[in-house]
Amino acid sequence: MAQEIRVKLADIPDGEAIRAEGGPYGVCLVRVGDDVYALVDRCSHQEWRLSEGEVEPFGCSIECTKHGSTFSLKDGSPESLPATVPVQVYPVRIEGDEVIVSIP
Repeated sequence: MAQEIRVKLADIPDGEAIRAEGGPYGVCLVRVGDDVYALVDRCSHQEWRLSEGEVEPFGCSIECTKHGSTFSLKDGSPESLPATVPVQVYPVRIEGDEVIVSIP
């Protein structure tokens, strides 16, 4: 059964990542301008929280603070080593002032 996570859009600062509870490892939410991205809050390389990482808004990526791997916010693909496995991304929709994340 799918799970929905709801977060106020205003609670996600532009150009930053936050953590939301849900799914097996939590959800990393990132806002870049009018777009919001959601991915599993777990680096595929060393099981570190991506929500603690640095967002690169122009490259639309996030860097894991553990070993420096970066991941695309759009599709979760690794963009730098040492990570070689993508992270899961979740569908996001915005309704009014809420961000709704669907976790399968």
